[in-house]
Formats: sequence, C-alpha cells, structure tokens
Amino acid sequence: MDTLTSSEKHFALQYLREEALPSPFCPGCGNGITVNAFLKAVKDLGHEDLSGFAFVSGIGCGAWIPSPHFKGDTLHTTHGRAIAFATGLKVARPELKVVVISGDGDLAAIGGNHLIHAARRNIDMTVICSNNFIYGMTGGQVAPTTFTGDRTTTSPYGNPERPFDLARLVAAAGASYVARWTTAHPNQASRAIKKALQTKGFSFVEILSQCPTAYGRRTKAGDAVDMIQWFKSLPIRKRDEEAGYCVPTKQAHDLGEFVDREDTEFTEALKAMVRKVE
Repeated sequence: MDTLTSSEKHFALQYLREEALPSPFCPGCGNGITVNAFLKAVKDLGHEDLSGFAFVSGIGCGAWIPSPHFKGDTLHTTHGRAIAFATGLKVARPELKVVVISGDGDLAAIGGNHLIHAARRNIDMTVICSNNFIYGMTGGQVAPTTFTGDRTTTSPYGNPERPFDLARLVAAAGASYVARWTTAHPNQASRAIKKALQTKGFSFVEILSQCPTAYGRRTKAGDAVDMIQWFKSLPIRKRDEEAGYCVPTKQAHDLGEFVDREDTEFTEALKAMVRKVE
C-alpha cells in the first residue's frame, strides 16, 4: 500500500487536483514547467495550500494551467477577458491574492486592451503569461507575439508584422514589477513569480514556452529539445540596463527583470477616494 502523502511524492501535488491528472498538454509542452515554477514560488512563500488565492484564466492552452489543475478557487472565463474578470474580483475582494495565468493570444491579442489598462491602473494582481508565440490550441494562427517571417496557418507566406515585446509593453504601461524568463530557466522564473506575488501593485511575469505541436511544427523551429536549446541561448539583460524599445527576434529576446518599483496601487486609491467622499 502506498502510504506517501502527495507532498512526499512530489511537492506540487499538494496544490493540484489529482483527478485532473495527467494533464491535457501535448508531449513537450512547456506549461508543466510553468506550473512547477509557480507552485515552487507558492511553497517557498510558506503557503501550505491555495486558500487566499483566486485564479483567473481565459481561453487557450495556457488558460488550462490553473483550471482545472489547481486545488483552489478558479474562474475560467471568456476569451481575452481574464484580466477584466480579475479586476472586478480584486475590487470586490481586495484581500484575495488574485493571479491571472493564460497565454499570449488570450492576454495580448483579444485581451491586450485589458492588459495595458490593468498595468496603467497598477491594480494589485499577478499576471503570468505563457508565451508560445502562436495560437496553440485553436489551430496555429499568427499571434501578436509571432516573430516576423514565421509561417503559420494564417500567415502561410510568412508573418509580415512585428511582434509585441510584452515585457517592455507592460513596463511602459505602468506595472510595478515585470520580468521575462523561459521554461529553460525554471529557477529564475520561480524567483520572479515569488517576487511578483509579493509586489503591491500590478506584476507581470512572461515565460517563453515551447510549443512543438503548433509553433515548432509550423515554423520549423523543431521539437521541444530544439526550442529549449534556443531559449538557453537568449541574452540575459543587466539589472539596471535601460529597457528601451525593442523588436523581439529569435536571437535577441532578452531575459531578466525589467521593472521593480513602488507606486500607488489602484484599490488603495479607491479607498482613499471613498474616505474623502465620506
């Protein structure tokens, strides 16, 4: 008889719904690494369970990370509206640690307007973006993070557009903490998530994640191992380096921290306004 507890089998199992395992992610997908990076940060912060957290996600592969896997309160919402739902939740229940986990298509395409305005408001939530450079679940369409020249189902002759640099975009919009790592840097990603969860204000952690099924196959980027090797070759920026405008390329998509600052948080500003009215 197996007498080991979930945490003795693997530290992450104490936070996961075992009935939802194994996961629906494709072989080689980076989302499992993102799950472990997040839950390691939670454990390192001393949380024995996910009470006090509220997770929100939209539609897409990355949105399946918290729902149905996390053993906690989750909102699995409509496409692109995760941050909008999370904003309402945080305003109504400011004591909750609100965490949005979703993909680049959900957060930066149809949800892009919500992303920049939540950063502008500096509302106290953590957003983790699993960026696999494509719409992985819905057919491999071009995304706002797809590199120029990449062939996808909706850019068969090569993507003519420039991709968003999400970390710099969110930093410029007013976030308190912004970092970017990859699934080839799980320890650094976990430390960034830990810092993001402790930030009072809007925090954003972008994790570049391999998608061998949709992105690797359609763009000839290779399998999961090939993409991990690519991630390992990316430059790591110096801590105090200027985070000026940059068009991401496969060779120069820099990693590290982009913003770490203190500023007025949205729900605190609302409370102050209410006190004035009273």
